[in-house]
Amino acid sequence: MSTGTNIRTYFDGQWHDGDAMIMRAADHGSWLGTTVFDGARYFEGVAPDLAAHCRRVNASAEALMIDPTHTPEQMEQLIRDGLSAYGADAAVYIRPMYWALDGGDLGVLPKRGATGFAICLEQIPMMPRDTATTLTTTRFRRPVLDDNVVNAKAGCLYPNNARMLAEARAKGFGNALVADATGNVAETATANVFAVRDGVVFTPIPNGTFLAGITRARHIANLRADGVEVRECVMSFADFHAADEVFLSGNMMKVTPVSRFDDTQYQPGPMTRRTRDLYWDWALSE
Repeated sequence: MSTGTNIRTYFDGQWHDGDAMIMRAADHGSWLGTTVFDGARYFEGVAPDLAAHCRRVNASAEALMIDPTHTPEQMEQLIRDGLSAYGADAAVYIRPMYWALDGGDLGVLPKRGATGFAICLEQIPMMPRDTATTLTTTRFRRPVLDDNVVNAKAGCLYPNNARMLAEARAKGFGNALVADATGNVAETATANVFAVRDGVVFTPIPNGTFLAGITRARHIANLRADGVEVRECVMSFADFHAADEVFLSGNMMKVTPVSRFDDTQYQPGPMTRRTRDLYWDWALSE
């Protein structure tokens, strides 16, 4: 089942209207989970950092030993061609995807040069400006590179994220604040995370257990260019309880305020709004 509406699919050399069938039962990606994707956004007539997302999906494919079939430039042009069917007021989620088609040695190792490719465009609205979520802890943790392909945006990582999210929802919260293998905060189940205290913005330093997102990097650059001190550092759950503001950073919604972490309450504050305003100003100026 799709997440959005008004879907368009690029597959097998052409654009198709609707949620086209793209995988076979014997595809390596179907039965062994060798799939990667990336997510970009189109809104108000712009697709911010689209080239970076196209580069990253190729890097993710290589991390799973899948050979990319398109250059980032080719991918970007295909996406822009597909977006031409949507109006400038449409909010579209852009998802280029690769998967392995065939198995090599013992069927487990992907066969080099055998790659499936598709692009899915779905209309998914952006959340209203101050729509907030809530956070709680989870017993599930982010893996390390020795355990899983944390250097890729890989489909096989998401069942663990789903367990985190299901636990949080069962406790009555919207998302989970997740620890790494050593117990420090890494991110949430679905997005990178920032905390604000005394006018300084803090975010967990990338340590190889989570993807430091493209939108995360854009927020850091925008804030620093605007004179805000941003620190990437090791963070504990106590740091988030002590924060004045907390917000999430993800490609799907860009900036999501947090109103509560367990029994700690926050208000969507001025730094959260500033981060969002800076992002929109940057995106619409590109």
